[in-house]
Formats: sequence, structure tokens, C-alpha cells
Amino acid sequence: MLQLLDNVDAVRKAVRLNIDLGRKSELGQFMTSSTVARFMASLFSPSTLQTSHLLDAGAGVGSLFCSFLDRVTSGSLTFKNVQVSAYEIDQNLRKHLLQNLTNYQGALALDVSVLPDDFIEAAVKLIQKKEVRFTHAILNPPYKKISSVSQHRALLRQVGIETVNLYSAFVALTIELMATGGEIVAIIPRSFCNGPYYRPFRDLIFSKTAIKRIHLFESRNRAFKDDDVLQENIIIVLERGAKQGEVMVSTSTDESCRDMETYLYPFDRIVLSDDPERFIHVPTTPDHNQIEFSPFVRSSLSDLALTVSTGPVVDFRLKEHLRQTPDSSTVPLLYPCHFAGQSVLWPKLDAKKPNAIALNDETRKWLYPNGCYVVVRRFSSKEEKRRIVASVVYPQDFETPLLAFENHLNVFHCGKKGLHESLARGLSVFLNSTAVDDQFRRFSGHTQVNATDLRLLKYPTREALIRLALWAKNQMTLTQEKIDQQIESIVWNKSTT
Repeated sequence: MLQLLDNVDAVRKAVRLNIDLGRKSELGQFMTSSTVARFMASLFSPSTLQTSHLLDAGAGVGSLFCSFLDRVTSGSLTFKNVQVSAYEIDQNLRKHLLQNLTNYQGALALDVSVLPDDFIEAAVKLIQKKEVRFTHAILNPPYKKISSVSQHRALLRQVGIETVNLYSAFVALTIELMATGGEIVAIIPRSFCNGPYYRPFRDLIFSKTAIKRIHLFESRNRAFKDDDVLQENIIIVLERGAKQGEVMVSTSTDESCRDMETYLYPFDRIVLSDDPERFIHVPTTPDHNQIEFSPFVRSSLSDLALTVSTGPVVDFRLKEHLRQTPDSSTVPLLYPCHFAGQSVLWPKLDAKKPNAIALNDETRKWLYPNGCYVVVRRFSSKEEKRRIVASVVYPQDFETPLLAFENHLNVFHCGKKGLHESLARGLSVFLNSTAVDDQFRRFSGHTQVNATDLRLLKYPTREALIRLALWAKNQMTLTQEKIDQQIESIVWNKSTT
């Protein structure tokens, strides 16, 4: 029966080459390979049900539900009958989907409805009528932001769903359509694991399902390598109405899963009990992160009398005030390109970005007084070893009374003023540690570092950060190994001299 899915995959590869890129972007289409589809289907639990009511929302050419049907025809799932509701809005893909279904004619008792409807519109109607309850769902939903004023957003609100992307909307609707005990297997971006915009979606998962399993691909671009997708994806298994217990977390380098490692974790390793945002962490080793449970790294930024904000200068809104070359009528404008590791390189007259912004009544409200600030870029490249890279801006580096920070930077400040130099230096060293980077990666699956993420990290005390700064200042060279050893001493409350 694997031969049947191989035939479906051959169709997928041929169709992918002919999809109009504009249409693909419009619908957020990224089709699932046979390797990933088989793995996803393997995650469904054995069942004593006679009939499976299977949902595939955004079916494409049918790779996912065909992988489910292969498990049934092979006998590893023992349903007498399978009823499939396959939603696919793209007419061209529906044509191929229907052709692929002929492979299964006579192989099992099968009733498939290929539906051309917009899944969000159809699902909202079904939820409101309380007519359909599925026992199984297998999903690779579309990835695209939903406008706050769109018809889709209005429809979702009719059934109490508040979310910002099509993929989370599809999963949320699927949760609402599942029968008690129903299982959902979905491959989705990891971005829902953190960030305030996905908090209502996470709350829905926690209130109506149990997370049974999470699979993580260590190579960010391998799950959809044919489509050059760099968004990190996970496969998640949810059970409607189940009591939350331990969560199985598996990892593999790529979609082949040849080097898969699997561990069981208590739920409080996945969602920390003292986290008000309820971020979902994905540990990749049974060992605890150094700072995860340290009683000596429990301070919030408010405890430190600090704030972190996104840089206030949005350049396209102030375009007429930007200057390539600084002069007496401007103040320094700092972009990510002005930071190399922990060093500040300003001005960069050969850079594509401007180096200064005019000082006038229109720009003054976006500026900070010259002082000592810690800066973290919001975006890191996938090649960088660490997601969080912190630099210190020192006031003596600039001869102006004001500074401007562009929107792609996160800035640590004290009431929109600079920090004490020792505190800034210590904070920068802490943020540049491997332990902090590891902690961040457990709940963030993308290259973006938001101010909210930094706000929710735990920090050493103010006194410990200042001692860390004094230690760093006394080092001839400050290597990653030295930083990590010193952070370990703070974590375990050892001497920092």
C-alpha cells in the first residue's frame, strides 16, 4: 500500500512545479511530502472505533489523508469504515485529489467528500449548528496572516476564536469540531508557542485538548524543503477532552526521522507554572536548562527597574528626516547593521541604511537621551549560533545629547533613559550566555526576538549583574566558554570573583 502514497507524491511533485507563485502566496500553500505524511499518520493511536470520521482541512492533492488510508488498508488501524471530509478551495488541486482517490477504490469501505468550500466559512457554520464531530483530523493548514478587519476574522469571532494566522485558525476550528477523544495530528509553524498574539490560541489548546506529542525538526528548512520554507515547523498531536499528562517530545534532524530521539516530559517542563503568558517550551534533552529552575535567576525586569522596548524609529514613516551622512543638525540613528557581535560600528557610510536622523520637533519624541543601553537585534540570521546577541551602547561613543534606535532593535532602558554602565555590561554578558540562548530556543522557533520574549525571561539580581560586569571588565579576553562558566557560577550561587 505504500505504493499508492508514492503515486500521490509523484502527483504532488508535478503539481508543485506548475502552481502560480502568486496563487500559492495568496492561499499559503505548502504541500506535504510523502515522508512527512507517513510519519504524521503513524502518530494516530490504535482505536476500538468501527468508523473513523476523518477531517483534512486544506487537503491539497490528498497526501495526508491518503497516508491515513494506507494505515487502514495495511491493518495497523482497524476501522471497518472511513468517512473523509477533505476541504480544498483550489480547483486545480481538487482535480488531482479526485484522481488520486481512484487508487483506493475497492481497497476499503470508504466515503470521501471532496469539498470546494472555504474551510473557515464552512467550519463556523458546522460549529454553530453543532452537527459534525470528527474522530480524527490530519492537517497541514495554510500559513498566512489574517487581517484584523477581514471577513475571516469576523467569522472566527462568531465562534469565540481570536487568532492572527490561517494555520492557527484552522487548528482552532478543528479542535471545536472534534468529538471527545478525537485526535488531531497537525504540522504547523512553531511560532504559536510564544508571543502575545497567540495567547488565546494556546489557551484554547490547554482548555479543550491535551498535548500528547510534539515532534521537532532540528533543521529549520527540511520539513518543506521543496518550497524553501525557513519557518521552523513542528508536528503536534492533540486529543480533545483528554486529561493533560506527560508529553512525548521527539526530535529528528530532518523529515526522514532516521536519527529520531524520544523523551517523556512532565507537563510543567512544557508550560512553566509561573509563566503568565503560558509559553510552550520544547525541551530537546532530559537535562534541565541551567537557568530553568535556578532559585538565583528569578528576577523580572521590573524587579531590576528596567524595561525593554522595540526601537521607536520606524524609518518609512520618517523617511524625509533620514540622512546618510551625520552632521550638526542630526543625531545618530542605529540600525542592526551598526552592530557586529557585541561591537557598535557607527557610522557606516557605505551601508545601505542611513546613519542619522534630523533633530527637529517631528523626530524629537522618538529619541532617547544619550546614555548606556543594551541592544538586542530583533532578527538573527539562521547561520548565527545564538538567537540572542546583545551589545552595549556606551555614551562616550557619541558626541550628541540624543540617540535614535530603529524598529528592528530591542532596547533595554530605565524609564527611556540609560542604564548604569555596570548594570548594562552585566546584563549584556548574561544575555550572551549559552544558557540564556538555550532557554529562549525552548519556547521560540523562529529567528525573531521580540521585546515580549525578553520581558518574560528571568534574570539574576541587580547585584549579581553588577558583579558579573566587574568580573567581565577584569578579563583580558571574554570568550564564550568563560561567559558560560561564569553564568553557571551565578546559577549555582558560587563565587563570582
